Amino acid sequence: MQIPLELTFHNMDRSDAVEAKVRERASKLGRAFDRIIGCRVVVEAPHKHNHKGIIYEVRIDISLPGKEIVVNRSGANNHAHEDVYVAVRDAFSAATRQLEDHARKVRG
Repeated sequence: MQIPLELTFHNMDRSDAVEAKVRERASKLGRAFDRIIGCRVVVEAPHKHNHKGIIYEVRIDISLPGKEIVVNRSGANNHAHEDVYVAVRDAFSAATRQLEDHARKVRG
């Protein structure tokens, strides 16, 4: 990537382990499409409600030449996203699929 990763945590404390996982997954995005200009990731824990677990949300904004890809993995009904690492994995898997689709369109 030409521009470094921007990582933000909302409604939760910054975690070195989560940050390392996000940086690892972001570095692999270049395999799907090598002309990534920038990447912004937001990991969010919604405000506490009356349900048992916190369901994490991950948003990824990927800047490409002439295009922006946005992935928003909201686990409102997905209790697997009570684990922040699963939420990060799912978001980056979706981002990789979208980048691969874009790469196929660009190549024709």
